[in-house]
Amino acid sequence: MLAPPPHGEGMAGDRAIQQTLDTAWPADLDSVDERQLLTAGRALLRADATGVGRDRWPAYFGAAGQEVAPPAFAPARFRIQAVLARRDGAPDRAVVHLVWAGTDRGGTHADGRITDLHFTRTTPAKEGKPAWIPQRHT
Repeated sequence: MLAPPPHGEGMAGDRAIQQTLDTAWPADLDSVDERQLLTAGRALLRADATGVGRDRWPAYFGAAGQEVAPPAFAPARFRIQAVLARRDGAPDRAVVHLVWAGTDRGGTHADGRITDLHFTRTTPAKEGKPAWIPQRHT
């Protein structure tokens, strides 16, 4: 198993983080579901952290005009280092595990941050509608 890179390695360490995740947590989803979940997980985390794209997830963030926590990260100061999607105890549930880095608006930088986003499968995708819906965990 690969050892994760030291904190502060920057983008040079992202590949090692991805390889470590892939080795530690073998794939268990079909490729279509995995692609959908990886895309949705990246977009949802980016929307949460930066505010960009929150309108795409009204059920998750609330309708326009509702009080929502302001984004903590500027889009240019946020990056996803590694991501994978796996089943979450049942065929209709999945978790997207993301490792990411960012510099918050106060100037504090951290890499190796971890976020797990949980999704539930809906009916199969039709006309571009997602087959996986994010679930808020409190």
